[in-house]
Order: sequence, then C-alpha cells, then structure tokens
Amino acid sequence: MTARSAGILLYRRRDDLEVWIAHMGGPFWARKQEGAWSIPKGLTEEGDGGDEVAAAVREFTEEIGTPPPDTGYTLLGEFRGSGKIIVAFAAEADSFEPETVTSNTFELDWPPGSGRTRTFPEVDDARWVRLQEARSLLTKAQRPILDALLAHLSPAE
Repeated sequence: MTARSAGILLYRRRDDLEVWIAHMGGPFWARKQEGAWSIPKGLTEEGDGGDEVAAAVREFTEEIGTPPPDTGYTLLGEFRGSGKIIVAFAAEADSFEPETVTSNTFELDWPPGSGRTRTFPEVDDARWVRLQEARSLLTKAQRPILDALLAHLSPAE
C-alpha cells in the first residue's frame, strides 16, 4: 500500500497570488532553495480515522508551530511524489501571519557515519511567496499542486 501524506496550501490575494510554503530542515536542504520547499504536510496515521483534513491540520501545526486557520478546506487532488501520494487541500487565509515558525524535530546521525546523533527541525523556515517564485522553490513533485490551485481559483467557463 502506498503511503499517504496530507497537506495544506494556504493562499492569499495581494498584488499577486501568494502561497504559504515551508523550507525543509536538516543538513541535506540547508544550503538549497530551488526544489527544497514544500507545502506543510505529513503522513496520515491510523488515529486519523481516514480524515485527511484532520491529518493535514495536525501536520501543519506540527511543522509550523501554529495551527492553520479554522476555515473550510478545498481538496485540490492527489499528487505522486517521493514514493507516496500527497493529498493537498487549499484555503484562503488573508490574515494568517504567525510571529514565528517553530517546527517539530527529527534525529539524524550527522555527519554520516560519525556515530553522533543531532536534532534538526523538520521545517527551518516558512513564509508567503508569490506563486511564480513558489513554482521554482517547491519540489518538482509538488509543483502540480500550484496548477490545481489555479484551476480551482479560475473555474472553466
């Protein structure tokens, strides 16, 4: 069975359409920008009872340190990436402005083979970025989520 990950893409309409994305933490991503960002997301768990929106809200809160806005979420679709299926939800969030980003952490043997375990944040930065900038920052597998958001915001006539 393919693992499922649930995430939230917040958006707001300013001069340009902006989305809230997160830079992945840890030493592999530390000096990378392009392709090193993600929507806040994580694996669904048995305790979610199949409620992927609840899983997405939990994961967003764990990775950002602040819950996402309590609003209606729209399913953007399912996307394949990193050996799993990403279920993405969207919500408009004009007033979402957390003061800080405080992510949960993970442990890693670093440097590799050193026998020293270090702790790293899952997310080391998160912010609003213009949609065009997000297209290059997001991992390649997640870029189609932006197209799904645009389709949702501009329904066919």
